[in-house]
Amino acid sequence: MNKFDEKEKSFEKKFAMDEELQFKLAARSNKYLGEWVSSELGKNEEEKKNYIQDIIRADMEEAGSEDVFRKIKKDFQAASISMEDSEIRDQMAKALLRAKEDFK
Repeated sequence: MNKFDEKEKSFEKKFAMDEELQFKLAARSNKYLGEWVSSELGKNEEEKKNYIQDIIRADMEEAGSEDVFRKIKKDFQAASISMEDSEIRDQMAKALLRAKEDFK
């Protein structure tokens, strides 16, 4: 194997590791976010577990976090809970920071 092939394999491995880390960060962030929303909606432990899974599934709909934001916004509206967009986005940012701290 020549140096170019070795370097290419190294880059591929790093890319795969970076992608895996991003996936784990998103899943952990969504877990924390789901916990917050669940408490705001007054869900019990079983409902909370199911809701966290719903959030994780919602994040698979499209790239980025807008799919998660829309789901949370809709869920608050369905529960007749007034929640500012800025508060939801603030909680999303806090959940991501907390997830990043977990992987340091």
